[in-house]
Amino acid sequence: MPAVDCHAHAFDLTRQGWGGDRGFDIQPNELGTAPQFLDLLSCHGFTHGVLINPLGGYGADNTYMLEAIAASAGRLKGVALLPDGTPEAEVRRMKDGGIVGIRFNLDFPTSPPLHGPAGARSLARAREAGWIAQVHYHHGESIVAALPLLRAAGLPVVIDHCGRPELEAGLDQPGFRALLDYGRDSDAVIKLSGAFRLSRHAPYRDADPYVAALVEAFTPDRCIWGSDWPFLRARERTDYGPLLAALHRVLPDAAAREKVLWANPARLFGFKA
Repeated sequence: MPAVDCHAHAFDLTRQGWGGDRGFDIQPNELGTAPQFLDLLSCHGFTHGVLINPLGGYGADNTYMLEAIAASAGRLKGVALLPDGTPEAEVRRMKDGGIVGIRFNLDFPTSPPLHGPAGARSLARAREAGWIAQVHYHHGESIVAALPLLRAAGLPVVIDHCGRPELEAGLDQPGFRALLDYGRDSDAVIKLSGAFRLSRHAPYRDADPYVAALVEAFTPDRCIWGSDWPFLRARERTDYGPLLAALHRVLPDAAAREKVLWANPARLFGFKA
């Protein structure tokens, strides 16, 4: 069965140096190249992957991502950062080069903003390009403030890393409750990724109720999965297998997993088997 890992990062210092506008530094143990990622996908039975510009490392420079996509024989696509003022020629180059969306990091001051005139311009350019808007945040109140903009955006929206709930705050915490409501009354997609960011220790069973609540709210037709390889800023050793096993544990039905791992991302990102 074809399958897509919808969230990974790739860095190669022999191809591109660090960006001066980076949001955080990449540690030596967090480096991973696109060829290494493709090998990892093959080892775990995945056919395709989506590279994400995390703002760290390269900053808003998407050069290596575009190079990696071009060399992947159709196996990779990308979600980029789009600074305000990016020339139209660069937007066309990104679209032609396999970029399928732009990412907003709501809690990083150096990220291209979602709010304000610059955010409105970015959303308009994404609509024109046929891209998705991918949203990442660390604090639940951030999504609450962003929801009116996302509801009115007029383009597909993907929420990263299960919405980053604080497990000790319970299922009824305001930000997570607002995310569940958004899942029930919109066409938004939730990325069932980042279990190691929610739970401190593998096998991440304490995150299962949150993932199950998201699957119920968004339904298996609007869920996708990503590993978040090579596990930037992880609090302890993290491996691919336990993260994939956590998905299988919450989604034991093979037909539902086929939607999450292939049908949904293939439709959303334009992959072909």
